[in-house]
Amino acid sequence: MTDKLLNFIDPYLSYIDSGKLYRKPFSWFYILWALFNAVLPFYVLYKAIDSGIFKYAQAKFIFAFVLIWLVILAACWVGFQIWWNRKDKVLETSQDGSEFPATPVISHFFQTFGEWLGTIIAITGFGSSLIATVFLGNDAGSLSYTMGLPFNPGVVGIISFPILGFVIIIAMRFLAELCRALTSIANNTK
Repeated sequence: MTDKLLNFIDPYLSYIDSGKLYRKPFSWFYILWALFNAVLPFYVLYKAIDSGIFKYAQAKFIFAFVLIWLVILAACWVGFQIWWNRKDKVLETSQDGSEFPATPVISHFFQTFGEWLGTIIAITGFGSSLIATVFLGNDAGSLSYTMGLPFNPGVVGIISFPILGFVIIIAMRFLAELCRALTSIANNTK
């Protein structure tokens, strides 16, 4: 009787130690990120309609916005696929009973988040800067203001956003690999 009273929490602790407590919820979290990417372009469209861009703007602004929205839609579709693809891979980050089950999961999240953020910034930044520069020229700042963007796209954006996206992907991948390396070193020094 005393054994059962003192050890009834053992299955719960075993579940935590197995790593399933970390991997499965992160898989669900990745699904939420994927759904966020699926909804985001339509939220941007809603906000644009709400701002009156289709009522009060000149035709060139509307045309540029529609093209930029298509770029956002494409970028978010890529973002959706990144999170959707990685939702299954996060389940394979550590083995049951591993001594460090949480670190590989967090490392995988850093890597995936960096891949997503860098990709979104590169695609939307490059695409919107290019479209705004080609179709609007000096009036590009008006469209960014209407869309609530904190920057004025231009030639600098065409060049800098892909570079920024690449740097984010590399930096987050490095951070993720550093976390995995520390875990590997710890496991191998037993």
